[in-house]
Amino acid sequence: MVEAEVPDARVGLRAYAIEEGAVPLTVPTRNSLGGWPFLAEDQEWPKCFCGERMALFFQLDIPSDVEPFGGDHLAVFHCRMHNDYADPPLTEGRLADRYWEAPQMPGPSPFWKVLVQRQATLPAAEREPSVCALPLSLRPFEDVPDAKGLGSQICKVGGAPSWAQYPELYRCACGADLVYLCQVKENWEFAVYPGAPEQPYSWGGTYNLFLGNEVYLLACPDHCDPAAVWPVNQN
Repeated sequence: MVEAEVPDARVGLRAYAIEEGAVPLTVPTRNSLGGWPFLAEDQEWPKCFCGERMALFFQLDIPSDVEPFGGDHLAVFHCRMHNDYADPPLTEGRLADRYWEAPQMPGPSPFWKVLVQRQATLPAAEREPSVCALPLSLRPFEDVPDAKGLGSQICKVGGAPSWAQYPELYRCACGADLVYLCQVKENWEFAVYPGAPEQPYSWGGTYNLFLGNEVYLLACPDHCDPAAVWPVNQN
């Protein structure tokens, strides 16, 4: 882990609130809950160590002014069968080599996959079968950190994280310091289709990410791998 810098509380930071629509999607859309994941040609739909295909929770195009990821496509997958917290695999002060594939409880590899892709041009042929396909929109706003340097406690891209406990930043295995990209609010409930399998430790008719913790996505600014993203969990 590396020491986190606290933003100047007087400076508003460009951010985008992630807002959920209500009209179900019937065609592929790049900004969505569930739906048809947009993936690079060489990227397969991620699978969990259990063999289950991971559920697409949400995806969005990162606005051009959210550097260094502007124009990339963010896609967040998570197993519906496994639901736990993320424990960073550290080696000599940085995340381990290929940490996005390192063992995580309760299995030999992670039960999630977060992708920041530069060439995610085509939607998958199939729709995500469990998480309801709904549109997402990104509303720009100025995220003004408080006296402690904490930003707005909402789902957002950019701005300043609203650390629930203490700032956490990590160094990628490639040597670059990971950069905060996106935040998911605590207990964001993702609606599922009737008859969808129940997810452990979630609420009836919904799924959640990482036990419903607040999640901060930190990504490699050098784009060393599309999966070079670490999901910090706090509550």
